[in-house]
Amino acid sequence: MENNKKKEALRRLKIIKGHLNKVLKMAEEDRYCIDILNQCSAVQSALKGVSGLILSQHLRECVAEAMKKGKGAREKKIKELLKIYQLSDK
Repeated sequence: MENNKKKEALRRLKIIKGHLNKVLKMAEEDRYCIDILNQCSAVQSALKGVSGLILSQHLRECVAEAMKKGKGAREKKIKELLKIYQLSDK
């Protein structure tokens, strides 16, 4: 992964870790369920953002390189992505 994109992903993941720790603490303290759910939703949204960043880099670097190598490498990368997103390759 490109160095500045890696730094950005790591920065975001550290923030998410902090938010997740807050959710855990809220649950331990028996905080209001809706407040906990709101924090969970924020964590999920942040994770989707990081996933998008990583996917974008994967497509630009790993998948682009596989496309150059030929059908076997290309198919492997396509199957990896389909598996992650639980999609059929048919």
